[in-house]
Amino acid sequence: MNLIVTEMIVFAAMIVSSLSFTAICNGQSRAESGALPLVQIQRVDHTDGAAREPSIVQHSNGTLFVAGYGKGLGGEEQRVPRLWKSTDQGATWAPVNVGTEQQGAAANSDVSLAMAPDGTLYYATMEFDMKASEGIHIVVGASKDGGDRWHWTMVSKKRFDDRPWVAVAPDGIAHVIWNDGSGVYHVASRDQGTTWSDVQVIHAAGGSSHLAVGPNGEVAVRIAPVSASGNKFAEGADLIEISTDGGKTWQQRAAPGKRDWAPMDTPGATPRWVEPLAWDSHGALYSLWTNMKGVWLAQSQDRGVTWKEYKVAESDELAYYPYLGANAAGELAATWFTGAGESLRWRACRIQLVRGRVRVRESAALQTGAWYVPDQPYNAPVRSSAGEYLSVIFLKSGEIAVVSPIQDQPAKRFGFTFWKFR
Repeated sequence: MNLIVTEMIVFAAMIVSSLSFTAICNGQSRAESGALPLVQIQRVDHTDGAAREPSIVQHSNGTLFVAGYGKGLGGEEQRVPRLWKSTDQGATWAPVNVGTEQQGAAANSDVSLAMAPDGTLYYATMEFDMKASEGIHIVVGASKDGGDRWHWTMVSKKRFDDRPWVAVAPDGIAHVIWNDGSGVYHVASRDQGTTWSDVQVIHAAGGSSHLAVGPNGEVAVRIAPVSASGNKFAEGADLIEISTDGGKTWQQRAAPGKRDWAPMDTPGATPRWVEPLAWDSHGALYSLWTNMKGVWLAQSQDRGVTWKEYKVAESDELAYYPYLGANAAGELAATWFTGAGESLRWRACRIQLVRGRVRVRESAALQTGAWYVPDQPYNAPVRSSAGEYLSVIFLKSGEIAVVSPIQDQPAKRFGFTFWKFR
């Protein structure tokens, strides 16, 4: 979603109050269950350009890649997609040249990265018209050599094009989804991003909230009511579409749990956009969401036909903007925000489901280095989420990594923070 829309949503929904979270293990608090906390072991700030809503992946050789978007250090508009890499486990970062506008690398908004088993790196992103406040196209880049050379394809060029996601199946098939307010769409590539299939309509309304691919090539697409950069709202479009044949056909599933959805300009509404999904290596599908009672996880062993729900964390106040990842061992990693303004915090956690019981290791409450500068008369900077989620992945070392945006206009600091937890 566009950065201005995001900041206005959170600012309008501000709840500046004391929040109390407790991890849940078998219905007991973390202190009662004896679970150890999730410990932060590394934090690195990198500041050479904005990286809102950053995405992170890791190559089989250990190289880390981070993508993000936003204005440059001098306030100039972004003209090509931004990408950074680290070859020393996140200690230092360097920019990656992804090409020029003339070569097809023309984008300035939402980003999504995916790494194929053969090392092909995919980068899905979009162009946003700041004056019209709407998207205008979706492009996907692919690099077979660790980011040195890129091939870019424009998969859509329509009014309201918005929120692309890319994910890769174990057999190497790459999947991309997006929306334009009139439908959620899908394309696939079977040749390392050289060519893409014809555009397919997955669902005739709603937004492309999230995408996940399973161990046998199963594709899950989370569809939510808000779409087209917040310009459209489809009442009732709150579901999951599943494909087991590489995206050729789709089966509709009900989303687990209950949520309060509202158009983007609704005062006091719970901030919502990404409703994350993840598959584990055994083919179980997971959904994570928040409400006024806390953070919830659901697991499906039958590709979304039935679900079992678990409470991950509880709260007296608001939690929002969750994100979810999984590793080969079936362990999950999650992030979410709480509060707003000076009380704005985020948390990371590791989740295990063992014999039908949920075990949670949660981090301390943390802050991002991002602020929003509202219009008059509210001209003082307000601490911000700078996006609708914090991307989290499992590293090959077994630790988890989170990337959060740095957005400090008065200090002219723009970039991202790389966090590592054990």
